[in-house]
Amino acid sequence: MTDQPRDPQELDEATAAEVGSFGDAAGESTDATEVEAGLGTGAVDGAQAPVGAEMGDDLARAQRDVAALTTDLQRLQAEYVNYKRRVERDRELVRENATYASLAPITEVLDTIDRAREHGPLDEGLRAVAEQLERIVSTLGLTKFGQPGDPFDPRIHEALSHVGEDPTVLVTTCKVVAKSGYRLGDRVLRAAQVLVVDPAPLREERAAAEAPAEDAD
Repeated sequence: MTDQPRDPQELDEATAAEVGSFGDAAGESTDATEVEAGLGTGAVDGAQAPVGAEMGDDLARAQRDVAALTTDLQRLQAEYVNYKRRVERDRELVRENATYASLAPITEVLDTIDRAREHGPLDEGLRAVAEQLERIVSTLGLTKFGQPGDPFDPRIHEALSHVGEDPTVLVTTCKVVAKSGYRLGDRVLRAAQVLVVDPAPLREERAAAEAPAEDAD
C-alpha cells in the first residue's frame, strides 16, 4: 500500500502535538528532579541533628569546666588572704617581741629614776634625761601602772608581803608599791610589786569566830 502525501496543515498539527507531548514529559522529569532534590535536602537536615547535639554537649562541658575553675580560683584567693593575714600577724608579733626584749632592761632604769624622785627633785640635767627617756618609751607603747589603793589583781600584781588588815578596805588592796608595773600594749611587761592589806572582819564576824574558843575554856 502506497503512502499518500499529507497535507501541510496536517503536518503542522502533528508536529505541534509531538512538541507538546515532549514538553509534558520534560515537565514531569523536572518535577521528579525537584522531588528528589527535596528528599536530598531532608536527608542533609536529618544528618545535621547529631551535630547540634554534640555542640550542646560541648557547651555543657565547657560550662562545667568554667564553674570548676572559678571554684579553684576562689579557693586560691581565700588561701592567699589567710596567708597574708598570718604573715602580717607574725610580723607584728616579731616586732612586739623585739620591742619587749629591748624595753625590759629599761624598766630597771625607770625604777632608779623613781627612787631618785622619792628623795627629792631631780637635778636639771638628770630631769631632762629622765623626761626624754620616759617620752621615748611612751611612744613605743610602754605604760606604767600600780598605785597605792588599787585592788590587788594577781594577773598584774606581785604580792611581796601582807602587812595586816585595814578596816577601810573591802577587798585585798595594794598598800605600798615597791616597784611600778609596766605594760606593752595589752601585754604585761612586768607585774607591779606591792605590799597588800586584807579587809578587817566585822565586829560581829570576829565575835562569832572567837566564840567557840571562849566556850572551850
